[in-house]
Amino acid sequence: MDWAKFFSMGGYALYVWGSYGITFVLLVGEVVMLLKRKRNLAKREAPQPVSSDSRLNTSLQGVQ
Repeated sequence: MDWAKFFSMGGYALYVWGSYGITFVLLVGEVVMLLKRKRNLAKREAPQPVSSDSRLNTSLQGVQ
């Protein structure tokens, strides 16, 4: 097998290898964006659940 002939792809090497290159770059970009999104979501403070006691206390504060 002649490697130069394989990599030239019958004159279509620019299109074939270019499409592989663009696809690889886009996949790497997708992984980077997903990791960045995961990191940003982890930095967010989780909402604190509101208990029924705290709601009762706040509603009674206005009455007193």
